Amino acid sequence: MRGPEDGTKGRSQRRNCQPSAVHRPPYTRRVDEKSGRRLARSTAIFSLVTTLSRILGLIREVVASYYFGVGGKINAFTVAFQVPNLFRALVADFALSAAFVPVFTELLEKGDRKRAWRVASSLFWLVLLFLTALTALFIMVAPWIIRLFGDPGGDRALAIGLSRVLFPIVALLGVSGIIVGILNSYERFTIPALSPVFWNVAIIVGLVIGVPHAHTIDGKLYVYAVSVLAGTIIQVLLPLPWLRGLDGKLQVLIDWRDPAIWRVLRLMVPVTLGLGLINFNAVVDSIFASRLIDPTLSPTAIDRVFRLYMLPQGIFSVAITTVLFPALSRLAARNDRVGFRTTVSLGLRQIAFLLIPASAVTAVLAEPIIRLVYQRGAFHPGQTPVVAGALAAFSAGLFFNGVMLLLNRAFFSLQENWIPTAVALGNLGLNAALDAAFYRFGTWGIPLATSLANVAGTIALLLLMRRRLGRIDFGEISSSAMRIVAASSPVAATAYFTWAGLDDGLGRSFAGQLISVGTALAASTAVYLLACRSLKVRELGALLALRDRLKDA
Repeated sequence: MRGPEDGTKGRSQRRNCQPSAVHRPPYTRRVDEKSGRRLARSTAIFSLVTTLSRILGLIREVVASYYFGVGGKINAFTVAFQVPNLFRALVADFALSAAFVPVFTELLEKGDRKRAWRVASSLFWLVLLFLTALTALFIMVAPWIIRLFGDPGGDRALAIGLSRVLFPIVALLGVSGIIVGILNSYERFTIPALSPVFWNVAIIVGLVIGVPHAHTIDGKLYVYAVSVLAGTIIQVLLPLPWLRGLDGKLQVLIDWRDPAIWRVLRLMVPVTLGLGLINFNAVVDSIFASRLIDPTLSPTAIDRVFRLYMLPQGIFSVAITTVLFPALSRLAARNDRVGFRTTVSLGLRQIAFLLIPASAVTAVLAEPIIRLVYQRGAFHPGQTPVVAGALAAFSAGLFFNGVMLLLNRAFFSLQENWIPTAVALGNLGLNAALDAAFYRFGTWGIPLATSLANVAGTIALLLLMRRRLGRIDFGEISSSAMRIVAASSPVAATAYFTWAGLDDGLGRSFAGQLISVGTALAASTAVYLLACRSLKVRELGALLALRDRLKDA
């Protein structure tokens, strides 16, 4: 397939038939506003389901912190989980979906549904066979891989054993990537978004039931690992019944001759490298944290913070990106350059609207948030400032990471997968160099390096996308971003001073912190909405239109 800007002839024809991007006629503005409302509605529905999943994920982390804290052997589990998680990113769900959805969607757009399902079936079995073999190989070479991290948690043998229990999730999530890709191509987002809910529930139940009956810390950590594996099995099986309502089904076959299968596999190479390089940053961070800072605290402190950091990321930017990816793939298949760049612009503005204020609030409330969420059980008060510093450093890159997620998917939908791969390679080198410079600051220096690398990656992707599309509405994006930044300034002040005032009177008990942090969040949200209204932030209009539609429904 060729993207929306292929060939001189195609460009000339589209210039003649498309409306001017400089002088936007009224009907184009109406389409833009209508698309914004549709995006807001789809994102809101997906976000509600994702929010439930993320809240349960946060509860899972709270339970794990209660039992294990952030110091000691839990760091062996953290490293053991990161290794299969890296391979999952390389060859499993995200990489596979990013390569599969554009090809599958293109076949559906052309009306060749029977062939689309044959391609999906072939890839399902190819992925299952390959990743099962890879799992068996890893179980044998695990000692050599874990050795790269030094002595995580002070018990390398434990880290090796835990990684062997966890590695089958790679094969399971590989086939899940095909299933989720099919459902998303049919714009079925709710069930795939619900699957992680049950994954989190399974782990929480496993921890609450299993950990009290284990008599050693090693046994408790193995309970944690088995619970993760059981939750992953449930996550894979849950969406299967919803495939039956579609216009095809998965079959037991492998059709090597179909060029579409080889196209997906070719597209997977740069996607795998790009997403793998992005996730390899986390492994590099863990190596620096384990070897050069504190092997019994820093890896898990950064991991706990990353889970919190991913809460607004998952609720907002992942939701927007997931909803837009099939639409971008369809627009690319139709060579609709105006629609494509309008959709990218809408997504970028919505991400700015949601993540810039979230970043500001997270930075100023980092310590009370960590105290409220994690500080209990084995998580000691003395560890809170270390973890809070890391959260504040991560929050600086929150918005930029969301932009990178969307732009990566935009390039994937154009089937120009080597561009984000090259950017990810540059980001990996920059992140490692910044880790080497900033680890001297302590644990918070590692997430700060990641945030700065995200800023550089965002700039590179924006410039490359502009070069690819000719323009991406920089004027509208910049105007919205500046208004949103201006609206976010009083938000940070409101959040901090509201919390500080209540904290003095209510104290540091769980109930006191819940009231002070909750009130600060509510007050800052109200201030942000009022500021956006006074500054005429367009993205607020889409949100209010969605609210009115839901009232009338």
